[in-house]
Amino acid sequence: MKIGLFLMLTGLVAVLFSGDRITGRKFATRSEVIARHGMAATSQPLATQIALDILKKGGSAVDAAIAANAALGLMEPTGNGIGGDLFAIVWDAKTKKLYGLNASGRSPYQLTLEYFKKNGYKSIPSHGPLPVTVPGCVDGWFELHRKFGRLPMEVILEPAIRYAREGFPVSELIAYYWQRSVPVLKKYPNFEKIFTINGRAPRKGEIFRNPYLANTLETIARGGREVFYRGEIARTIVDYLQRNGGFLTMKDFEDHRSQWVEPVSTNYRGYDVWQLPPNGQGIAVLQMLNILEGYDIRRMGFGSADYIHVLVEAKKLVFEDRAKFYADPDFNDIPVKALISKAYAAKRRAQIDLKRAARRYEAGNPALEDGDTIYLTVADAEGNMVSLIQSNFRGMGSGMTPDDLGFILQDRGELFTLEEGHFNTYAPHKRPFHTIIPGFVTKDGQPFLSFGVMGGDMQPQGQVQILVNIIDFGMNIQEAGDAPRVRHSGSSQPTGGQMTDGGWVHLESGFDYEVVRELMQRGHRIRFSRGGYGGYQAIMYDAQNKVYYGASESRKDGQAAGY
Repeated sequence: MKIGLFLMLTGLVAVLFSGDRITGRKFATRSEVIARHGMAATSQPLATQIALDILKKGGSAVDAAIAANAALGLMEPTGNGIGGDLFAIVWDAKTKKLYGLNASGRSPYQLTLEYFKKNGYKSIPSHGPLPVTVPGCVDGWFELHRKFGRLPMEVILEPAIRYAREGFPVSELIAYYWQRSVPVLKKYPNFEKIFTINGRAPRKGEIFRNPYLANTLETIARGGREVFYRGEIARTIVDYLQRNGGFLTMKDFEDHRSQWVEPVSTNYRGYDVWQLPPNGQGIAVLQMLNILEGYDIRRMGFGSADYIHVLVEAKKLVFEDRAKFYADPDFNDIPVKALISKAYAAKRRAQIDLKRAARRYEAGNPALEDGDTIYLTVADAEGNMVSLIQSNFRGMGSGMTPDDLGFILQDRGELFTLEEGHFNTYAPHKRPFHTIIPGFVTKDGQPFLSFGVMGGDMQPQGQVQILVNIIDFGMNIQEAGDAPRVRHSGSSQPTGGQMTDGGWVHLESGFDYEVVRELMQRGHRIRFSRGGYGGYQAIMYDAQNKVYYGASESRKDGQAAGY
């Protein structure tokens, strides 16, 4: 008995002094995944395995990303699906260049601003037919595949089709969000039929099948993008919406096209950070980093009051610009170059009081300077990497579920404002302001990090914190995602409303009480929130050893895996 106790105690001592991460941080983490030939990181382990299977069959990183995205539309309908939009950044190893794809859809030709005003709307509803815009996801798949694909689309979509017919066990967090969505969305035609089991959400571990989605994916695999935008699927969607108060027509679908765009970047302490230009919010990451670059963040230290203070104040400043300027560039002359310039950042930084939180900021004048979502990332053996994000908005979307197609239409149109004269004012055939943003980092002309953080307004805040954790605080990519996060809410929005009271600083567990007290003394209003901090996946490329590192955080059901 004494020997057993001695062995137990000495074993405990060995653990405590073996460098175990849990004892060395205020947060728990684990090792990164390391592999040579391919890597995938998604928010659902079965989707990650599908991506690896496609890579092993000779598929490209883009082929694997499409296969994983199709599976996530089935397995995580609480965050995405083919009724939504898609954005991607691709590193092409052959040309050693980044390519950006904006696969977001536009508002209906037949729905006007006057309709909303005539019918007394102050804002666009969050659900139902009015916020529905053209789904851009499927066209995005085929644009990516045309440029970077290898395997036939029938092979790429086969795993998702098989799981849709045979069923899959619903994972824990997805089951939680699903049960929250059902009471809100079950009133919309066909939702309950397709997305519930006997009128309720599927529970954790319960097998869910969607044969309707299987049929739709088979149709797309055989008929290509035309069947979705000019054929039977488009006609089914249009007929359904026309019967239920919607405005999309066949012309809206026939005229839809994704857009290849040039990614834009800023250099942060030797790392080139890349984002897509508006109508998304990606350049908010670049603006925030430019402001933070003027401070000695490393000396401040992770979790310090000084660091959290300048992080929050930088976010407030940038989100005022976001509310004013970020919108569809086809309808506005957006001063992107000026917004992400170092000179403009210096002027904005000068407004920050290091000892006091601001109650409000005004948007800047950059023209004077010249001028719930899924994220996944995949890398292949040839060095190609894709950063892809896809969403219906508001979790499962509008609730509008077209007849027997097995998916829900997005409600991105809610993000327009009805305020006249705004960059983001509603107009027909216009793309709304978008929250979903894929991220990418290069260093010395080589790919370094493909990453993203899901979660609405949290996305740019989360991306900045990940990058600061890696670049300033020296964390590995798994630690950088597991570290506790800060979220500021209450800034002005592209849909209207202005911050007047400084908003709220939400803190995860893991921050010292002394830090919290100091933040409060500087005028920050603090809330301790259990959720709303996003969900992160990443792949880092080690150019020296020619290996990939993968990470997926514990806030989601996800997995990083390689071979």
